[in-house]
Amino acid sequence: MQKIYSSIVVLIMCIGIFSCTKDNLPNNGEPRISYVRLTDPATADSLLVEAGQGVLIAIVGENLGDAREIWFNDQKASLTQPYITATVILVSIPSQIPVEVDNKLKIIFASGKKLEYDFPVKISKPLVTRMDCEYVAAGDVAVITGDFFYPPVTVTFTGGATGEIVETTDKQLRVRVPAGAQPGQITIKTNFGEAISDFWFRDNRNIFISSDPFTGWWNYSFVVTNPGADDPAAINGNYIRVKQPISNWGWVELAGGPADAMGPISKNIPDEAILKPENYNLKFELNTKKPYNNNGLKFCVGVKNDGQGDFSWKPPYDTKGVWQTVIIPYEEVTAAYAKQTVQPNGYYTRIVFNGAGELDCDMSFDNFRVVPKVIKK
Repeated sequence: MQKIYSSIVVLIMCIGIFSCTKDNLPNNGEPRISYVRLTDPATADSLLVEAGQGVLIAIVGENLGDAREIWFNDQKASLTQPYITATVILVSIPSQIPVEVDNKLKIIFASGKKLEYDFPVKISKPLVTRMDCEYVAAGDVAVITGDFFYPPVTVTFTGGATGEIVETTDKQLRVRVPAGAQPGQITIKTNFGEAISDFWFRDNRNIFISSDPFTGWWNYSFVVTNPGADDPAAINGNYIRVKQPISNWGWVELAGGPADAMGPISKNIPDEAILKPENYNLKFELNTKKPYNNNGLKFCVGVKNDGQGDFSWKPPYDTKGVWQTVIIPYEEVTAAYAKQTVQPNGYYTRIVFNGAGELDCDMSFDNFRVVPKVIKK
């Protein structure tokens, strides 16, 4: 930093000496911007056509000494008089987010004259990371996590319906889900661009356990078809609720079975997920009315039979009585198995409680699926 500011002082002194030796004003005394560059001498030959927020730049031109204000979009920069000469102005681009974007650098002079120059300020477009729960009913509030959610912001669901923004921060959006929202990607738009999610809202792809209808060997007694007052609200038809003590290293089957017992749903895992598991996530929705703080869950997903090994998903996890989407990289799951091959007739599946410690279990599950991490354009 000291090196940069020392260089600035030298730059200003040199420009001042140069300016003082001019007998006649160039461009008939009219202000003009020739170019913009960084202030670091090491990058002095690099001209800028845009720059990011907070960057110190040098505006180089003619007859600039009477500058009184500089604006980037609708944000006023802070000017320091010693950094203004006839031929150069040193100024930091404001860090504040503009509301009105015209991609102009504007200099206002003592006479009231205004000089404009095309100079976009780089502000990141939205980044969409995840939705706390990918299944949210119309009228309820969905929580979206990411970054650069600069107001004004709009959230559009597949089907074209736009949600009501309830609360906005740079890194989180709370949006009321509109009637007409359909399964699929969501689009988030600000003044600085738009982003399309790599997840699906109400994701109905590649579901291999849904309980709609129940299939498999275990465990029909866990399936909730008509939720009562004590049950979590349904988010996508039937769901699984396990409400019982799980003993230390006990064995409680949650769901699953061989392909011929699971039916056509056993074929829903994509071939690419078996061949390139690093490109996929295992997802499901979870509601813990009591914390998952002991014991363990074991998964066999995308295997040919029950002799392939188990992935252990260990506690703690607590949704505090609301539905949340759990995301586990599928390569972590498959790392517990022998190398798998594509099974055209479907896959064996097993999800079972088995681990150290006693668990006072009250956990509900839905929509077990294997889906791409990134949606190919």
